[in-house]
Amino acid sequence: MMKPDRMTAMQQLINQVKDTFPLDDPALAVCGFNSSCIGCPKKLLEIVDSEVSYWQSLLDNNATPSFGDLEKFAKLCKNVHRGLKRNGLFDSQ
Repeated sequence: MMKPDRMTAMQQLINQVKDTFPLDDPALAVCGFNSSCIGCPKKLLEIVDSEVSYWQSLLDNNATPSFGDLEKFAKLCKNVHRGLKRNGLFDSQ
C-alpha cells in the first residue's frame, strides 16, 4: 500500500478532525459548558476550527503542506483532544 502524498495526508487529517471533533455543537459555542473546565473547550475547538479552515483553504489553492506542517497540525489536534477528554467531551479510553 502506497503512502499518501502530503496534500492527501492533510486532507485525510482534516476529514478525520471534522468527523471526530464537535466543531458545530452549539452547546460548546458558549463558555460555561462545564463549571470545572480544564482548559476552555470553546477556545480549544475554535483553535482547531481555525486551523481546519486555514489548511482547507490552502489545499483548495493547491498549496502543499510540509511534513512539519502535518506533524504540527496533528500534534495540536492530539493535544486539544486530550484537553476535551479531560472536560468530559470524549469517553476515556
